[in-house]
Amino acid sequence: MLLASSGAIVGIVISVILIVVLVYLISRLRIVRQTNKYIIERLGGYHSTWSVGVHFLVPFVDRIAHVVSMKEQVKDFEPQPVITKDNVTMQIDSIVFFQVTDPKLYAYGVENPLSAIENLSATTLRNIIGELDLDETLTSRDIINTKMRSILDEATDPWGIKVNRVEVKNILPPKDIRDAMERQMRAERERREKILLAEGEKKSQILLAEGKKESQILTAEADKQAMIRKAEGEAESIIKVKTAEAEGIKLIREAEAEGLKSLKNAEVSAEVLTLKSYEALQKVADGQSTKIIIPSDMQNLASTVTAITEIAKK
Repeated sequence: MLLASSGAIVGIVISVILIVVLVYLISRLRIVRQTNKYIIERLGGYHSTWSVGVHFLVPFVDRIAHVVSMKEQVKDFEPQPVITKDNVTMQIDSIVFFQVTDPKLYAYGVENPLSAIENLSATTLRNIIGELDLDETLTSRDIINTKMRSILDEATDPWGIKVNRVEVKNILPPKDIRDAMERQMRAERERREKILLAEGEKKSQILLAEGKKESQILTAEADKQAMIRKAEGEAESIIKVKTAEAEGIKLIREAEAEGLKSLKNAEVSAEVLTLKSYEALQKVADGQSTKIIIPSDMQNLASTVTAITEIAKK
């Protein structure tokens, strides 16, 4: 009985030990995610770098020294006091975008890489700003960013870090400088406003003068056209009057010719002959004849008038 019970106890102990060992071994398994790298040390020295997948950590021999993120990281540094070339002290804060390219160098290259980047960024910024005056500092952010990125990227290569971009976030000159700049900007805006108003007034005057000139030209052209039309109308009226007079004269002459022809070729009534006789007498009286014979019989006046007319023609 005692042997059986002791054997059972030993079996239970062995089972418990096996279970504990199995649990411990399972606990030594590590799953590495896509964005991380594990730095493994064996007996205090660098052994390997684990990538994505399941890995086993040898008990009592291996340990995870560092877990390195491979994602791009952003570090916003506190404002740093810098002095420009013309001895103006200002506060400038910057942002650094970097990414780990070599986990081993990142783990063993420098103590506290983020602090190292911050200090290096501050010293680099002071060196760059020290070569620029105030106005160049305020207007040359792209130049500052490019120089800082180039210097930081080169300096962090031994640390396994790639600096992708550096941005100057804010530049704060002293208050008196800011006030002076604000007054200068206000004066510049007022100057531009006056210039714009003067240019607008000038253009307005030019447009008014051009409009007046064009109006006078159009008025003169209209008067000219009116005078031309009036002269043409008067000329046309005169032509029509003269044409009508000429037609009237022509008709009168034709009528006189027809009348004379009628007197020669046809018999004329007594009244017409009498009238013609009086007209002939009037013409005879105006002539050079010294004697005028007037018949007593007015009915024979026609023949007498004819005779007198013939004598006058001779």
